[in-house]
Amino acid sequence: MAGENYSAVTEFFLLALTDKPKLQVTLFVVFLSIYVAALLGNLGMIILIRIDPRLNSPMYFFLSNLSFIDICSTSTITPKMLVTLCNQNTISLPGCIAQQFFYSGVITLEAITLAVMAYDRYVAVCNPLHYNTAMSPAICFQLVTCSYAASFTTAIVQVSCTFSLVFCSSHRIQHFFCDIHPLLKLSCSDTCINEMVLFTFSFVIGLPTSLQILVSYSYILMAILRIRSTEGRRKAFSTCASHLTAVSVFYGSTLFIYLHPTASYSLDSNIVVSVFYTMVIPMLNPLIYSLRNKEVKQAMRRTISKRIVL
Repeated sequence: MAGENYSAVTEFFLLALTDKPKLQVTLFVVFLSIYVAALLGNLGMIILIRIDPRLNSPMYFFLSNLSFIDICSTSTITPKMLVTLCNQNTISLPGCIAQQFFYSGVITLEAITLAVMAYDRYVAVCNPLHYNTAMSPAICFQLVTCSYAASFTTAIVQVSCTFSLVFCSSHRIQHFFCDIHPLLKLSCSDTCINEMVLFTFSFVIGLPTSLQILVSYSYILMAILRIRSTEGRRKAFSTCASHLTAVSVFYGSTLFIYLHPTASYSLDSNIVVSVFYTMVIPMLNPLIYSLRNKEVKQAMRRTISKRIVL
């Protein structure tokens, strides 16, 4: 360590996805289009749920919360990435801290929210007579509040651990945002504790939420198989298909990133997956829930019909 150069960190340099001007323009247009689509799709979902009284149920309350989380998720990363494509690669230390804090928080929050939504579907399908009691407005509010508190408490701990490290003279982050793995690679300190903290939180959050989803859908599947009529089975399954699709897409990408050690960090593969879950997933979720959910499609038709009449 004696030969290392140290300097006070005031800013970091983010990775440009490409140094070719023509490709930068193409990527800027593509990612800006995805970002706008994600904002409009999720904001539209929130508005639709709020204005249509038939969507006034716990399922859609959680879905509107998921849409809000997706807006926060993509807005934390995408605007700065678009600026980076314009060759403005620097990010200040406070900006980097804020970006990692909010992104760590919303990623954890989305995982917990998807698990809560799985429990909601379990109660709706397996215990419909107790649904209004088990998922009362007060309980739904408490679940959301506890999810936010747990997520951002986790984010505070992770950010505190990361930025208590000493960074070497090179402040060039090999990523397009201030993610934890590439920041740990810049440190001249021993990062074993940080990696343990990261893996522990990933395990503590990832395992219970994954088990919650797995157990909930196991009971849901058994309940659906006991339904005698084909139409009844189809209707029961259709209420869960959208959520199950969103869960598969989200967990498939995030667990790939965070449940492996820093030593095995692969720049190219992680950047591709990161682009997918920071930009593409927030855009896909409204499409998944609108295209695969009959009630949402009907609500959209009613809303459009009212606007045409007016």
